[in-house]
Amino acid sequence: MNRQTWLIWMNGLRKQKVLSVGLVMLTLCIGVLLGTLLTTGVSAAREQAAAPDATPLTIPPVHKLSNDFTKLAQMLEPSVVFISTEQTVKPQTTNRKRRAPQQQDEEEDGMQDPLRRFFGMPFDAQPMPRKREGSGSGFVLDKNGYIMTNLHVVDNADSIKVRLTGDKTDYKAKLIGSDPEIDIAIIKIEAGKALPPLKISNSDGVQVGDWAVAIGAPFGLETSVTAGIVSATGRDIAQQFQRFIQTDAAINPGNSGGPLVNINGEVIGINTMIATSSGGYQGIGFALPINSAVKSYNQIIRSGRVSRGSIGIRFPRDEASMTNTLKALGFKNGVIVESVKAEGPAEKAGIKPDDVLVALNGKPIKNGDDLVSQVSEMPSGTTVSVSLDRDGQKMEKKVTIEDREEVFKDDLASSRGRKEMVDPDNEKGTESSARFGIGIRPLTAEKRKEYQFEQQGGVEVTVVEDGSFAEEIGIRAKDIIVSINRMPVSSFEDVKKIQGKLKGGDAVAFKVMRPVAGNRRGEVQWAGTYLSGTLPAK
Repeated sequence: MNRQTWLIWMNGLRKQKVLSVGLVMLTLCIGVLLGTLLTTGVSAAREQAAAPDATPLTIPPVHKLSNDFTKLAQMLEPSVVFISTEQTVKPQTTNRKRRAPQQQDEEEDGMQDPLRRFFGMPFDAQPMPRKREGSGSGFVLDKNGYIMTNLHVVDNADSIKVRLTGDKTDYKAKLIGSDPEIDIAIIKIEAGKALPPLKISNSDGVQVGDWAVAIGAPFGLETSVTAGIVSATGRDIAQQFQRFIQTDAAINPGNSGGPLVNINGEVIGINTMIATSSGGYQGIGFALPINSAVKSYNQIIRSGRVSRGSIGIRFPRDEASMTNTLKALGFKNGVIVESVKAEGPAEKAGIKPDDVLVALNGKPIKNGDDLVSQVSEMPSGTTVSVSLDRDGQKMEKKVTIEDREEVFKDDLASSRGRKEMVDPDNEKGTESSARFGIGIRPLTAEKRKEYQFEQQGGVEVTVVEDGSFAEEIGIRAKDIIVSINRMPVSSFEDVKKIQGKLKGGDAVAFKVMRPVAGNRRGEVQWAGTYLSGTLPAK
């Protein structure tokens, strides 16, 4: 074989090898591809076998829906704030009353402190002050940081902090002023920027059936939005100056102080309370009309307090009953004087119980609320002309209006300090005077009817102080105290008089009445029980 022939033979051999390798690789690729297709097909067949006639779903692109409530939420949320408070609760520093022998082996959790077991009460460590936290809502009324909320949200707080929507900073707030009689407070923060205030509406125009939107922080869940309608207006369920808007927009604990707005995003009320048997939403919430709050707000930012005029009379609160009585007496409108405050403006002017007041400065008086509304807005020192009827005789009396707080300063219902209830222990008494640790208020005719409490006398317990003597012996809020050491009580003065004669170490027995289920649906019966103990020494 010559050289040229050999080269030709070698070149052919190489081509044959390349072709063989190529055929092998092609065969492998086809095998892999066929295996993959077969595996995928089998897997898909198995998956589809679970629902062979179902079509897979595809998530569509993002598309945001928009409606009036969406726009309202976006517009209002920057102006609604979350409020947190902290209060130091100071424990009793006096010696605690010794337990009876049969009680000394029992503690709240069924366990006993070994020190107390072996060494007794004198070796007990003094309890340390503890912190009590609270929260609520509020809304901006002025770009400079003025915020409105409920008084009960910030009352007695050692510190108040405000958090704005989308801002994790806790701004320290200071209390500018409050109005206990309608449960509002004005606080202020320095945010270092202008804040967006909410617009207010005229709440006199609110009608049943209007849309209502509530914004706040129920259970601490910030900027929660709920919607409903106005269920009723003018609900009289609390104090003299509170006539609530009722709504079925969901309101829960933590919503207090937040705004109730209309469909235009304007504030019509301040979410204040709920009617519930469970502590949560049950479809009945109450908001204070913004008109009432604005009048107080304007006074607070001017002088730091709210002043209301008074002529010093009381009248029946049951409007339907008074209307019927007036009709029977031949009057279309007016107010029947139930009682006259001693040394008050009406008594000084010669107005007496059973007089029928028919006009103020020549303008007819529609009813009691109309009279209060007119008089309360007049400054102290204003003289008005009151037209009245006394046993068929027409008279005119000149009455000089005085500050309501001064006229009724000794009356529990006018609320000394900043609370709806009054704690008699806060009064300055003699050094030997003992402390019970309770707040009380008298039982009005309306409350007696509401509670179905027919017994004469008694005062209602509104609050029991933590760690107090009253708490230790088992007195609870809403108990009705009818006697102390067998002496009947029916007023703040009765309780104060008895309390002033007691001192540390004296035995005290309270007779309290508590409701029990009646025989018929909706009926309430009351049962009496005695709660007693030895007053701690100072």
